[in-house]
This record gives sequence, C-alpha cells and structure tokens, in this order.
Amino acid sequence: MKNGRINCIVTKNLSRAFRNSANQGKFLEEFIPLYDTRFISLYEPRIDTFLNPEVVHSLEVSITGFMNEQYAYKTSMDIRRTFDTKRKKGEFIGAFAPYGLAKNPNDKNSLIIDEEAAEVVRNIFHWFVYDGMSKSGIVKRLNEIGIPNPTAYKRQKGLKYCNPQTHKNDGFWNGKTIRDILLNEMYIGNMVQGKQKVISYKVHDIVKTDERDWYIVENTHEAIIDQETFEKAQALHKRDTRVSPNQKKVSLFSGFLRCADCKKAMTRKTAKNFVYYCCSTYTRKSKTACEKHTMREDILEKALITAMQRQISLVATLSETIEEINNAPIIHTESKRINNLLREKQKELKKCENVADNLYMDWRTGEITKTEYRRMKEKLEAQIRQLQEVVANLEQEKEILSKGIHTNEPYLKTFLKYKNINHIERGILVELVNVIYVHKGGELTIEFNFADQHRRILEYIENNKRELEVLESKRAI
Repeated sequence: MKNGRINCIVTKNLSRAFRNSANQGKFLEEFIPLYDTRFISLYEPRIDTFLNPEVVHSLEVSITGFMNEQYAYKTSMDIRRTFDTKRKKGEFIGAFAPYGLAKNPNDKNSLIIDEEAAEVVRNIFHWFVYDGMSKSGIVKRLNEIGIPNPTAYKRQKGLKYCNPQTHKNDGFWNGKTIRDILLNEMYIGNMVQGKQKVISYKVHDIVKTDERDWYIVENTHEAIIDQETFEKAQALHKRDTRVSPNQKKVSLFSGFLRCADCKKAMTRKTAKNFVYYCCSTYTRKSKTACEKHTMREDILEKALITAMQRQISLVATLSETIEEINNAPIIHTESKRINNLLREKQKELKKCENVADNLYMDWRTGEITKTEYRRMKEKLEAQIRQLQEVVANLEQEKEILSKGIHTNEPYLKTFLKYKNINHIERGILVELVNVIYVHKGGELTIEFNFADQHRRILEYIENNKRELEVLESKRAI
C-alpha cells in the first residue's frame, strides 16, 4: 500500500483481517484512507470503503471488532490453560528438546537421552566439578576439539531450529551457554518449563518469568547427570572462581578462602616459586583497611589435610556411637531444645496475631491514627511472616529428628568415603568444605559442609546419653 502496489483489499469478513479492535480502527479509519486504498468485506457486516466510506464508523463494525477481539482473547486463554495443565503434569511442550535430550519419537511430550550430545554435557560437568576447569576453560576446550555448540548441533541434525540470534551464531561455544547447562535441572531428570512467556495475545514479545513461576516436575525422564554432581556444580557456581584469561583451570582453593577479619576473598600471588594467599582488601583497597593475612599454599594444603583427617576420624566415632544407640532397647528422638524453642515461638506468634487482630478496632475507636495503624500493621505483618517461617523450620527439624539418625546419613557417608585421605583434589574440597577462614598469624578456621546434620547428630547423641551410659556399664560388667 505504501509503495502503491496494492489499491484494493478483499476479505471474507472482518475477523480475517483484524483480531484487535484497536488495530481495526487504526487501519480502517486512518491507514487505508491515507493511502487511498479500497477495503471490501464480503460478509456481515458488509464493507466497501469506495461505495460507502462512512460504514467503517458504524456501531455494527465497532461491535464486530470488539467481538472478534474477545474471541481471540478467549482462544488464547484456552490454549494457555491447556499448556499450563501439560506443564503441571510434567509433559514437555517445547518445539525443541534441550541440548543432550531429544523428543521421544513415540511420545512427543516426553524426553529421552541423545547420547552424542549427552556425552558432551557429562564432560562439561566433570571438567567443572572434578577437574577444576573454569567456564572459560571449558569453552576453549570444546572449541579446540571442534564440538559444535547446541544451536549448530541441532541444525546439523536437520532440525529447523532458530531463535532471534541464530543469524549471529558462529557455531562456537560461549560462557553463557556453559553456565546455562550447569544450572539446568533438566539434566537430573526434572522437567523445568515456563522460564519465558509471551506478554499477551496482542503483544508477542517474549519475556523472562520469575523463578517462582516456573513449572518444575521431578523425575519425568532419565537423568544425564547424577544429583550429587549437579549439587556440587551449583555450589561451585555460587563461588567467586575467577581465573586469568590464559588459564583453563581454577586454582585448588579458588572460591574457598576468606579473610577471617573482613570476610573478603583471598587473592593468589606467586613469589620465589611459592604460591601465597593474601587478603584482597589489604591488597587491592588499602593496607590500613585490613591485615595482610598471608598464607603459603603448600602449608595451607598440609593443614587442611590434617584437619580433614581429624574430622573424618570424628565422623567415624559419631557413626559408631549412632550404631550403638540404634541397637539400644529404647531410643529418644525428641529434642528438648527444639520443643522448648518451638513452644516459645508459637506463643510469640500467637501474641503478634492477637495484637494484629485488635489493631483495627484501636484505629476505629480513635486510640491510634490511621497513619499509626498502617505503620504498626505493616510492622506486625512482617514480624508474623518471620515467626511463621521460624515455626515451620522448627517443625520440619522436629519431624526429621523424630525419624531418628542412621549410619547411612549423607553427612556420615560423604566423609567416611575419604577415610584414607592423604591428598586434596578440588572435587574432594567441594564435597567436604564450605569455607576456609585465614587468620592473622596463619591460623585457620575451617567450616565443613553438613553443619546442620552435624549439630543434629550431636543432639541425637546427647538425647540418648543415658542409654549409652547403661550400655557402657553393661559392657564393663
């Protein structure tokens, strides 16, 4: 029309041209007359802008446009509800399966493993978790050995895959792709959908959705990555593990060392063939802001091995004690500490709820102003939410303790797996250690993983202390 190549448009009816009343008005009343074009609708309401140009302003045309828009809206909502139902049931509704997976040829809503690509996914997780490679190092490795990136791989397989950035894709891997793979729960057998959505049936732009609105259904297909490796990858991803551009691997302690005073990360330096760690605040900001906290890497490694050996020995003792308790005729699974704390928090919660209930009447009777009412109401609601969360956590802890403690607990199994440890690898560090604090003078504070489970086991042993003493006295006799 703008180029003068079309001067007449013929449609069966208005719905074939417009499903948006705003667009209908814009085109019929402004755009088409502006370019001197004839518009004809053959069925009711009949329109011919050449013979009767005023008909486009009629009430019948406006109502028809509105009805067509409502039909499009209803259809869109029906389709969305159908898709949401499928997502909730764990049925895959995407056009293309994630890299490493494929649509089941016998059921388009289920996924199977694509072994060729799945092997690359397994390598990515292994390199990242156990070999200590950085994301940029993994990118270099994959590009060096000529592995096509997910977009190029799909197109090689004959899939008509495209996205807004397809024309820019050069077949090489990048850090974002590696990051997305490492964070994707689809690789442990969980169906994750709804990460993006179309704004509306009128606006087709795609936007990201909040993680709380994702549809996640567990164990819908065969896993490529085991749960343990996946969780280690998530823990590593959260750490600051930057590496120099010319290096593929992160250092052994990257992301684990912190200054005991300022709690900032330690920086790594080399001098006289020795590797040292120093407080980043002292090194990068100001020598008056914190102490140097220098620690040599080889000394740190020896100290950590010794600490791990002691912790493993402690875990072995705890495991033996638990086995003794579980063989006793009577086992106590109640926790006095948790019960007392739970009663205290429930009482506090009830008190806050009563105050909140009476607050409205205080305002209505004039004892407090509307401004005071709103301020106090917001404060109480926040306090109630916090207490409700604390109570829920305590009830969950109480339920866990009620089931007792067994020697196959993840905490015990993980540490006892390294009973004969004599060296440190990054994979071991990821499994056993949360953070290492370096103090002035070379002292270390090591926070091991499973701190909650450790405390729970100690409480379980304390609750059954009497039974242990009875068992000891019987053995002595």
